[in-house]
Amino acid sequence: MADPSSYRPKPGQIPDSPGVYRFRDEHRRVIYVGKAKNLRQRLANYFQDLAALHPRTRTMVTTAASVEWTVVSTEVEALQLEYSWIKEYDPRFNVKYRDDKSYPYLAVTLNEEFPRVQVMRGAKKKGVRYFGPYGHAWAIRETVDLMLRVFPVRTCSAGVFKNAARTGRPCLLGYIGKCSAPCVGRVTPEEHRELADDFCDFMAGRTGTYIRRLEKDMMAAAEEMEYERAARLRDDVEALKRAMEKSAVVLADATDADLIAVAEDELEAAVQIFHVRGGRVRGQRGWVTDKVENVDTPGLVEHALQQLYGEETGDSVPKEVLVPALPEDPDAVSQWLAGRRGSQVSLRIPQRGDKKDLMATVQRNALQALGLHKTKRASDLTTRSRALEEIAEALGLDTAPLRIECFDISHLQGDDVVASMVVFEDGLARKSEYRRFQIKGFEGQDDVRSMHEVIGRRFKRYLQEKERTGEWEETPAPTGPVPAPQDAATAPGTAPGPAATVPGPDAIAPGPGTTAPDLDAEPREDDGRPKRFAYPPQLVVVDGGQPQVAAAKRALDELGIDDIAVCGLAKRLEEVWLPDDDDPVVLPRSSEGLYLLQRVRDEAHRFAITYQRAKRAKRIRSSPLDAVAGLGETRKQALIKHFGSVKKLKQATIDEICEVPGIGRRTAESVAVALASAAPATPAVNTATGEIIEEDDGGSTT
Repeated sequence: MADPSSYRPKPGQIPDSPGVYRFRDEHRRVIYVGKAKNLRQRLANYFQDLAALHPRTRTMVTTAASVEWTVVSTEVEALQLEYSWIKEYDPRFNVKYRDDKSYPYLAVTLNEEFPRVQVMRGAKKKGVRYFGPYGHAWAIRETVDLMLRVFPVRTCSAGVFKNAARTGRPCLLGYIGKCSAPCVGRVTPEEHRELADDFCDFMAGRTGTYIRRLEKDMMAAAEEMEYERAARLRDDVEALKRAMEKSAVVLADATDADLIAVAEDELEAAVQIFHVRGGRVRGQRGWVTDKVENVDTPGLVEHALQQLYGEETGDSVPKEVLVPALPEDPDAVSQWLAGRRGSQVSLRIPQRGDKKDLMATVQRNALQALGLHKTKRASDLTTRSRALEEIAEALGLDTAPLRIECFDISHLQGDDVVASMVVFEDGLARKSEYRRFQIKGFEGQDDVRSMHEVIGRRFKRYLQEKERTGEWEETPAPTGPVPAPQDAATAPGTAPGPAATVPGPDAIAPGPGTTAPDLDAEPREDDGRPKRFAYPPQLVVVDGGQPQVAAAKRALDELGIDDIAVCGLAKRLEEVWLPDDDDPVVLPRSSEGLYLLQRVRDEAHRFAITYQRAKRAKRIRSSPLDAVAGLGETRKQALIKHFGSVKKLKQATIDEICEVPGIGRRTAESVAVALASAAPATPAVNTATGEIIEEDDGGSTT
């Protein structure tokens, strides 16, 4: 626990300009990012008497070991830089919203020659138009099924599309009129794209134009006594109306707006968003967060706006955003939103009428979501804390092991020996810091020797990082601000503006007159993001018993590391083994500490066996042709296609190999030599019948 006064900068050294500041821990990892209109006033608040600080703020400033800042020109730039750094560094003390589910979207891939309508989840992709989010994927499919009558846009995958184009026969949807069949040339790319654009316009809320046009065409067909066409148009109109009915009308004036509501308590907050387009609710989603920083409702709203629109542009940002409380600087946030949209955005609190009533509905949803979340996670934080305390007590540790690393070895009868390292922080998996290893020191099966090698390699890298960052230096690092040299690299995402004063020996700040690089610029080595093996755990867990624990302890002793605890969890009786102890520690079956150790061990096993299976599958799929230098995948496939299999290719002469298009004599000679020197493949066996499967395709027996 650090004393904030040890790294507190002098007040006169902190500028009174707008800017963004970062707190770093002893390992130079960024743990908190914030912005301020006046850096001097804001940072002074963190260095008050500890008793006067909020408990979460007190924990943050005592965990930190340094603070640095970057000056920007405007508050809008500060808002944008803060969002960029929170996304880049993932600071542990910042509010981070997490979706309470993976929401499906209706997506139109406008970046393809023939746009496709499909259900998509996850991160949004460039060139794809999204609608939603929806509560369920089946709701999207029902809507699409109704609309394909009127807008027969392609919905098939790339493989189905290519196969139909090759055979000249469309899929079933093409035969029943729910696809315009661009795969077989029934429509041109331009006509198909026009259909996709009309589909997007209808989904965006511009529905009246199409319905009126279809009704007009229907009446004209009826007057001309084309009754079949009139009946088909009538059915199209009904299909569009049914699709529209699936979205409730909430605002009569065809408003485009997002409504955001927040429900919170001392520990957590839930955010609910209703996406209203054309007066109808087109999507709904919610987020839940732990309040790891001292933040009020306006702060929660600002964080929600950053996460909601930080990656959006154009029409994805609505004309109007309705919130329960305005952020601390609403004008700066409005300008930022307008920059994302490309036109003015209204950010306000609804005061009366339908919008206020709808906001009350969104608020009720937020309260329900928070209650449901707390029911699901009842005592979750307490449970995790109790588990860590039980582990510390059982293993005789001075403090709870906030960072646990677990190692496991995986192989198949001595082949493809690999290892995994998983990381749990505060009782939760931190998958971004998982690592995997290939055993390089020896061949064959020896779990104890493998564990010794992996532990040694992991902590040798830790010592190298520690030495590189200067943590071994006996002379204390300066605690006050140090001006950056004129040629210092600018901080990632720094906006143009006055020079920034950044404290610390590794200060990074733009000198006078410099401009900031793009946000995607390559970061400096000491940029605060998690680095491989840079941070030590308080506890190392190995999957195994006394021999594996002894090997891990021996590896640490050889490196001179004596401040990291080691234990092993044996699968047979779930016993916890400690180094140099003849008897295991037996935790009660109902112990939360044992349950956490089991989860850590099982996650390490899953990660290791997944890597081992992928490595084995890659080896099995290998071919003698892989050893031919300069022979790419295209020419490999050409050889296999020409001869039918590697076995037949092996029997071919050099002249016969030269007959394959793109294969010259020198390459043919290399192929012949590689196949002649290759060891005969082990025949595969059908385990059900005992029959030996002859190799008949490119690659190897499987």
